[in-house]
Amino acid sequence: MSKQCENIDPELAAWIAQQRVFFVATAPLCEDGHVNVSPKGGESFRILGPLEAVYQDYTGSGAETAAHLRENGRIVIMFCAFDGPPKIVRLHGHGRIIVPGHDRFDEFAVRFPANPGTRAFVHMTITRVSTSCGYAVPMFDFRNQRDTLDRWAANHGQEKLAEYRAVKNQKSIDGLPAFDESA
Repeated sequence: MSKQCENIDPELAAWIAQQRVFFVATAPLCEDGHVNVSPKGGESFRILGPLEAVYQDYTGSGAETAAHLRENGRIVIMFCAFDGPPKIVRLHGHGRIIVPGHDRFDEFAVRFPANPGTRAFVHMTITRVSTSCGYAVPMFDFRNQRDTLDRWAANHGQEKLAEYRAVKNQKSIDGLPAFDESA
């Protein structure tokens, strides 16, 4: 059922590239802190190497992932097959937030479609790759990606997005620092 892989081989990388949604989970170190799981979609995930990945982080109503990564770096990304043969893939590792002005921001930006809501990239060093059956994951038919967030970001413009981030993305729900005002 469950199998640990040495790394992301070309076959697994191709399967990951076909998935239309993935889930990001992080947690603070304190035992009463909130665990966070965020669904992600679009063309926002890239495998960089056998044990390295990056995803495009969009402006959102919170900043839990950024805060948890700043505090402890722990992250897991999960992919599920919602069509075709059942399969689940988990990528465990350490992540860091790459904001505009960081040495690697432009390097990552060219790998993704331009998006007005991009606030950062999450760069991940993978320490564990595993697959499991996914027999209980239901089948879903994909219709299309939503463009609501893209339209919202475009309508706000860069100045209003910066103001929004300054209010909504500074701290996690547990009060941990997430983004500073320049992010």
